[in-house]
Amino acid sequence: MSAFYSDPAIRRRLAEYLGGDSLDTATAFYVTHSDGCLLQRGELHPPADLAKLMDQELDIARSLADRESLLFHLDIEYVNFDSPLMAYENPGHAFAMQEPAVRVIEELLLGWGITPLHLITGQGHHFIWRVDFGSKVARRLAGLDPDPDLSRSCHARAGSGVFSEISLEMQGTFAAMALVMEYLAHRIKWLAAPVSAVPVEITAVHVGPGAFARREMVSIDVSEYGDPLHTRMIRMPYTNYLKPWLTGLLPDAAFGDGLPRLRAIPIFEMDVYGAIACREDEASVRELALRACSKIPIQEEGTTRLLEEYLGSDLRRFHEEFYSVSLHVDAPFTLPEDLPLCVSDLLEWPNDRLLKPAGIQLVTRMLLSFGWHPRHIAGLIRSRFANPAYGWGVDWKEYDPGMRADFYTRLFAGLWKTGVDELVDFNCVSTAEKGFCSGANHLGCSLSAFKETLSKPASS
Repeated sequence: MSAFYSDPAIRRRLAEYLGGDSLDTATAFYVTHSDGCLLQRGELHPPADLAKLMDQELDIARSLADRESLLFHLDIEYVNFDSPLMAYENPGHAFAMQEPAVRVIEELLLGWGITPLHLITGQGHHFIWRVDFGSKVARRLAGLDPDPDLSRSCHARAGSGVFSEISLEMQGTFAAMALVMEYLAHRIKWLAAPVSAVPVEITAVHVGPGAFARREMVSIDVSEYGDPLHTRMIRMPYTNYLKPWLTGLLPDAAFGDGLPRLRAIPIFEMDVYGAIACREDEASVRELALRACSKIPIQEEGTTRLLEEYLGSDLRRFHEEFYSVSLHVDAPFTLPEDLPLCVSDLLEWPNDRLLKPAGIQLVTRMLLSFGWHPRHIAGLIRSRFANPAYGWGVDWKEYDPGMRADFYTRLFAGLWKTGVDELVDFNCVSTAEKGFCSGANHLGCSLSAFKETLSKPASS
C-alpha cells in the first residue's frame, strides 16, 4: 500500500466518512471504486475490505445508502462540452465559474441552518449532510413517497446480498428526498444563473457557446436522485481522483500527461484556491487529515426548515399535479403528426440521445406544448428506456426505467411550470448547437411556434 493510503490519519478520516469510528463500526453498505463505470455488483465490498481498494491505489466511493442515516448529497461541477479536460488543465477558470453558485449554496444552506461537510473534487464541489432514520424529519420524509408502486419496483431491483438490508421504506424515503433536493436545485439555479458568467443548469444539460465562445456550464448535479438508492455512490474525501484517466479522457492511469495527481479533500481553513493547491500535494493532504474531520454532520433542524419551505412552494404543488396520474407504462402512445424532425428523429432513434438530459428536455418541452400531461411524457420516455431493441447499454435490471424517466421529465416540466425555465434556448439555433438538430433546415422547420405556445401559460 502507498504511504498515502497507509497514513493513520488518512485511514481514520476514511472510517469517519463511512459512518464509524473504525471500519468495523461503519454504517455505509459498501465501498467501491468510483469513476468510469455503472454499478458492478462484483466490485462492491463491505467497508471492512477497504484496504483491498487502497492496495490497488483506486479512487474510492461509499454507498449513498446508509444503515443509520439519510444522506443528503449535492454535487456541483464545471462542465465543458468542447474541452472536457478544461477543468483539470485550467482549474482556476473552472472553479471561478462555479463561485457564484457556491456562494448561493452557502447562503441558502446557512439560511436554513444546515452546515454540511464541504468537499472539493477534480472539477467541482460536494456538500453532504445527514439525518438519523429515527428523527422526526426522516419520518416525515418517509410519508412523502410520491409513488409507492415505483418505489417497490426500485426496491425489487436491489434484491439480496449486500443490499438485503436496504428496505422498501429506505427507497420510498429516498424518492421523497429527491423532491426536496430538486427544490434546492431550483433555488440555486434561480439565484445563481443571473450572476453567473456561464449557464447554471440542473444536471449536465448541453448548452451552446457562451461568453467565452465555449460550450461550458455549471451543473447542479442531482442526477443520483433519478436512480434506485442501491445503485448510487458518492466519492470519499482523502482518496485518489482518477476521473480523467478512468473515463478515457486521458490514455491510461499511469499519471503524467501534464496533469498532477489529485485527491478529493474537505475545504477547511482555506479558500477554494488554497484547496486547489492542497489537493495536488500529498504532504499537504496528509497534513490536512490531521486537522480536518470528514464525519458527515447531522443537520436535522436545518433539514426540517428546508422541508417546510419545499412543502409550501409552487414546486410542491406541481409535484402533486405530476403524481395525480399514473405512469401509464403500457399505454399505446400516439405521437402528434406535426412533431418537428429534431424530436421525432430523437424518439425513433433514441440511443443515446435520450439518455442525455438535453434530449429529455427537448422531448418534454415539445410534448408540453402539445398539451401532454408531464406524467404521460414520462411514460413515453419510460417505454423507450424499457425497450431492449434500442440496445441501451444500461442494465435496466439494476436501474429503473420508470424512475429515470420520472425524474428527468418531472425536473424539466417543473422548471417550466414554476417559471425558472424561461425557454431562452428552446429554438432551432440552440438545438443545433447542442447537437440535437442536423442543421439542414428541414424544409423550414421551426420551433418558434411551440415556444410561443409554452410561453403563454408559463407567464400567466
